[in-house]
Amino acid sequence: MPETERLDWLQLIRTQTIGPVTFHRLLAKYKTAADALKALPELSRKSGRAASLKPANRSACERELKDAEKHGARLIASCDADYPAALKAVPDHPPLIYVRGHASLFEKPSVAIIGARNASGVGRKMARMLAGDLGSAGYVVTSGLARGIDGAAHDAALKTGTIAVVAGGVDVIYPPDHEELTARIAREGAVVSECAMGAQPTARDFPKRNRLISGLSRGVVVVEAAARSGTLITANFALEQGREVFAVPGSPLDPRCQGANRLIRDGATLVETAQDIIDALAAQNRGARAGGRDLFDWAGGDSGGMGEADAAALASLRRQVLEILSFTPLHRDEILREADAPPGLVADALLDLVLSGEALEHDGGKFSLNTD
Repeated sequence: MPETERLDWLQLIRTQTIGPVTFHRLLAKYKTAADALKALPELSRKSGRAASLKPANRSACERELKDAEKHGARLIASCDADYPAALKAVPDHPPLIYVRGHASLFEKPSVAIIGARNASGVGRKMARMLAGDLGSAGYVVTSGLARGIDGAAHDAALKTGTIAVVAGGVDVIYPPDHEELTARIAREGAVVSECAMGAQPTARDFPKRNRLISGLSRGVVVVEAAARSGTLITANFALEQGREVFAVPGSPLDPRCQGANRLIRDGATLVETAQDIIDALAAQNRGARAGGRDLFDWAGGDSGGMGEADAAALASLRRQVLEILSFTPLHRDEILREADAPPGLVADALLDLVLSGEALEHDGGKFSLNTD
């Protein structure tokens, strides 16, 4: 991709209200990010937005790319050959990701190992054992660089390959006590994020990180997780994406094991050794296949033959989709089922509502009414 076009992509995805689903729909309609950027103000005016939607500041995007170069990070687009194939198979995959380290690790199959930050000694030992054995079997170990289980898994897999997905910029050290580990992963493995360079992690960024962890992996292994934890959010993303979910059982008396035990009760594969994971992945043979409807079956497709000229049909569907939405985020597939209209036209209606500011796009391909 020419650098000018890469900058266009960055400017489009950094534009307020535009998430991966909206980005891909705009690209499908206008063919290039440059043309989509030119169309934004007029599109938002047609949608009834009081003030036209302005593209993100281009100078700021240029500075972001310079910062990336300074820190040895690459901005990889989903159309680039070295964009991870497993992630690209996921609906609403990020158009752009930053990588510090070795993008060649994306070519190998990956298993995510995640779990409690306040992990027990036994939990950390289990994470190290699984990571080491999976690495010896040819798998890259992916995790979120958090304290506890994540850190133990990364450390054990450094020699064989590990990918750290972070919630802030790839140049930001978080947590601070993982400074040395982060530096080693950047040298020997890969640090990945879809956030801007220099971005400090915020609460809303962790679901994005979790979605990438599962998206990069063939399966997700949970080692210790409380009944309510971010670890279980990652497991849910894995299920949505058609990934295998594994869990290590623990004592029912330990609150740190309640989430993992519940996953097993609900159908996750019980894990005692790395061989359990390897055998299950071989038997299922899912690879990086994403579950559910492919985003591009509808967000990137046409409007079911109705054409853009049929403004009346789009206006009617727009009202229908607006009625379907609520303040609780709803998955795009549920919207598609409820609307009972050509997929491409539903995508156009959602695009129209997002650009008008009446709807918001959330992580995981979900939409809600705008509360502002």
